[in-house]
Amino acid sequence: MSEAHPRLAALVQRAQQGAKGARIALVYPCDATAMDAAARIADARLAQPVLVGPRDGIARAAEAAGVDASGFEIIDTGSEAPDAARRAVALAREGAVGALMKGSLHTDELMSAVVERHTGLRGETRISHVFLFDLPRYPKLLGLADCVVNIAPTLATKRDILGNAIALLNKLGIAQPKVGIVAAVESVNPAIPATVDAQALVEMARQGAWPGALVEGPFGFDNAISAEAARIKKIDSQVSGDADLLLMPDLNAGNMLYKSFVYIGGGECAGLVLGTRVPVVLTSRADSLVSRIASVALAVLAAA
Repeated sequence: MSEAHPRLAALVQRAQQGAKGARIALVYPCDATAMDAAARIADARLAQPVLVGPRDGIARAAEAAGVDASGFEIIDTGSEAPDAARRAVALAREGAVGALMKGSLHTDELMSAVVERHTGLRGETRISHVFLFDLPRYPKLLGLADCVVNIAPTLATKRDILGNAIALLNKLGIAQPKVGIVAAVESVNPAIPATVDAQALVEMARQGAWPGALVEGPFGFDNAISAEAARIKKIDSQVSGDADLLLMPDLNAGNMLYKSFVYIGGGECAGLVLGTRVPVVLTSRADSLVSRIASVALAVLAAA
């Protein structure tokens, strides 16, 4: 990680330095991949994994992974994944763990427990997701929101997505993150609603909605991340080529860009659900070990 993705390596190192006492619930770790992740998290000294799920299923998964489960705290639950999700959420509500991480259950099984109105982990804002990418050809970590949770965000939802992501970047020490609101084009066109939303969000920023950020847009993707592209198109911007965060117009665009960064661009990322009482890591079965470890590191820093 340190050679190919030095920015994520620095994120992990920072989390290791401040991880004393951090506890993360690994929800339904009933396959070899999840148990391997638990062992790696413990070995990296990022957090103490608390395994929440059926004891016999965890034991079988540990054996398949070649992991000694005897050193882990196990919270035994019913055999069904939703049982583990509800118990993990209860642990978070009680303050027994500071973050959740998805194991081998489906995302909707975990998130159903997280968003439950009376017993879940809803915070004061709408729930959203952010990725932080370490890209070979970009000079710093680049945030993408929202590529996972909000499918077709309204203007009000985009406001919350921005607020959640900006608050995280502020917590990571970026005093004034530069935010680019991305659309298909960089001019406002009523036929392209994302550009109209971008104009409205920029006006909100001017009126002080996010004093801890510089928000500009709309941008085409090219002039959001390339100062040269912006210069050629005669776009005068403090964000172009130096963005810390890109707000995507919808989940389709965000998810495709995220996967393009991973599978074509050589990027690795840390991802986190925001707007909840504790951070939630939603890993995919296809995620690399680098991404899993970096995501836990981000959760530890967000929860601190």
